[in-house]
Amino acid sequence: MTTIETRKRRTETWAIQGELILNCSCTVFCPCVVSLGNHPPTEGTCQAWAGVRIDRGHAGATDLSGLNVALLLDIPGEMSRGNWTVAAWIDERADDDAFGALEEIFSGRARGTTGLFSILVSTFLGAERAPVTYETNGQRRRLTVGRKITGEVEPIAGADDSEPVMVTNTGYWMGADVVVAQATQSRVRAFGRVWNFVGRSAEICSIDWSGP
Repeated sequence: MTTIETRKRRTETWAIQGELILNCSCTVFCPCVVSLGNHPPTEGTCQAWAGVRIDRGHAGATDLSGLNVALLLDIPGEMSRGNWTVAAWIDERADDDAFGALEEIFSGRARGTTGLFSILVSTFLGAERAPVTYETNGQRRRLTVGRKITGEVEPIAGADDSEPVMVTNTGYWMGADVVVAQATQSRVRAFGRVWNFVGRSAEICSIDWSGP
């Protein structure tokens, strides 16, 4: 992509609506959701994987609907202090325009909702094409990225089985209403990271992101 094309991409209007799941190393529900990143993770550092299902989306005239994205996040302390290391895997079904747009969005360069990545991420390991699948089976969500990530999360049990346990009306950048969940499967083998966070904190939330 030329410099002119990159600048044009960064000024394009973009929007994504869909769902996000995340599983991290915290032993209880992620304190970042309610502290907005100002409380340290329960284990001192935050290691996490995330998956995004794009139900509807575009970047300029490029359609992003139906694509999936996965992320690896390695954060050395409080989220708000930055110094994140991030990698992205973009659905292998994405054409070149969609791949480029999603790389701009998830690196933070497209500004808008994910623009904070450009401030907090000090090491972006890049974006790769991969077979990224995001499946829903009842209340369970499952993410796979080839042999690199296998994850499954489900809401924790509440007093009323028909309703998920939720944290609502937050200022959390990912989404205001977050379902409290835990991982039933969690295996990461990528970029020298070997993680397994079964039974640890997870979250499910609807997303409505846009920029710039």
